[in-house]
Amino acid sequence: MYPEDLKEQQIVRRQKAQELKDKGVDPFGQKYVRTHTSKQIFESYDGFDHDQLESMNAEVSVAGRIMLKRSQGKAGFMHIQDKFGQIQIYVRQDHVGELAYEVFKSGDLGDIVGIKGHVFRTKTNELTIKASEYTHLTKALRPLPDKFHGLQDKEESRRRRYVDLIMNEESKRVALTRPKIIRSIQNFFDQKGFVEVETPVLHSILGGAAARPFVTHHNALDMDFYLRIATELPLKRLIVGGLEAVYEIGRLFRNEGMDAKHNPEFTTIEAYLAYADMGDMMDLVEECLSTVTYETLGTYDITFNDTVIHMGRPWKRWHMVDAVKELSGVDFWAHMTLEEAKAHAKTHGIHVEKHYGIGHIIEAFFEHYCEEQIIQPTMVYGHPIEISPLAKKNDQDPRFTDRFELFILRSEYANAFSELNDPIDQRERFEGQIREKELGNDEASEMDIDFVESLEYGMPPTGGLGIGIDRFVMLLTNTPNIRDVILFPHLKHR
Repeated sequence: MYPEDLKEQQIVRRQKAQELKDKGVDPFGQKYVRTHTSKQIFESYDGFDHDQLESMNAEVSVAGRIMLKRSQGKAGFMHIQDKFGQIQIYVRQDHVGELAYEVFKSGDLGDIVGIKGHVFRTKTNELTIKASEYTHLTKALRPLPDKFHGLQDKEESRRRRYVDLIMNEESKRVALTRPKIIRSIQNFFDQKGFVEVETPVLHSILGGAAARPFVTHHNALDMDFYLRIATELPLKRLIVGGLEAVYEIGRLFRNEGMDAKHNPEFTTIEAYLAYADMGDMMDLVEECLSTVTYETLGTYDITFNDTVIHMGRPWKRWHMVDAVKELSGVDFWAHMTLEEAKAHAKTHGIHVEKHYGIGHIIEAFFEHYCEEQIIQPTMVYGHPIEISPLAKKNDQDPRFTDRFELFILRSEYANAFSELNDPIDQRERFEGQIREKELGNDEASEMDIDFVESLEYGMPPTGGLGIGIDRFVMLLTNTPNIRDVILFPHLKHR
């Protein structure tokens, strides 16, 4: 008997699977050799008319999922869908044989079939395959959702991405565009002489960014580990080791809130270049993202939610303090005490946490007054030292660092800086992070003695960058929610 929770259609389909077995047809099929995809057929034959195709008598084998089907008497049409799209099939009993035609007639939407036949044009001029062999490959035991009503629930489409990809051309477009973008980024850095490397996902020390981690336990070592929140510190060790130009594309994990721009696991590229500085990183980020945009879309102009973003170079470069001064009227270039900065914050309705220094207050002003105003690609630089524990101090004004973030459409897309390579300064910064942790900042870094030791062997002046790949894919595919550019996003239980 069938499980009690099966719906009527599911029972009928199980019965049909048994009927196939009774006819000697395996409901879950065997290997099938294709000569063409739907895309290759259109590329090869769409330029020919009915008579030319008749004289060519081109034989092809295709396979795919039945998406549309209609039969009458001893002939019928269906559309099957493969990775690239759909193609029409014409099936006649006297061409495929009585058994195969019976299998065709009892087939359901969602079943997977193989078709061998000849390419021709119907009276309505549609490129079609006239089947000479019909092979059942897989019985779908669940019906596909209604094309117009079944996938309105976004949560359900994210939860069952496999169904979403079958039914939604847009989801498939995003899924196929994402690897093109990543490959283009890889090619860009490879051509610049960078070496792609892999570093550990399990870290024994929290560092490389300000974020709350996931914690896990290694039984054999009896040690707690963090899932990495950044790839930064291992990559900089490789610069010390003399690899000079390295990058890694990989998953990071942050145990934080979820929204349209944040998923607990996400993908970044981090890259480090010896003998370079923040200015070189600005040029690199700008060239990389504009190049990849053009390679992927064939244009520098992106339309995202009806806003046109111009990714062609050059991009605006804006000091954080200048941005705050321009949009809030408060001049943090002026030297002031922490109490004076707190007074400005109070006047402007800026919340101040217990661990805040002047730099944190400047960042809070920027987030409140400036971030929402940035639409076109803008590199905001000169972050305060308190919020940049791994960046080099600025020569002219040691209150600030040689660090920048790229903002587009009110969101951060990249973070980069002249790397701190002074081990004495680095140790002091880590100690400052420990003090912040004690004051309640659970995103502060821990002391990484091994990293400080690595710097004591000498790291050349180095530029480093990190780019959020998921957000960049969102931008290039006009996808407003990060969960729709990740094939399997995290969701609450039903």
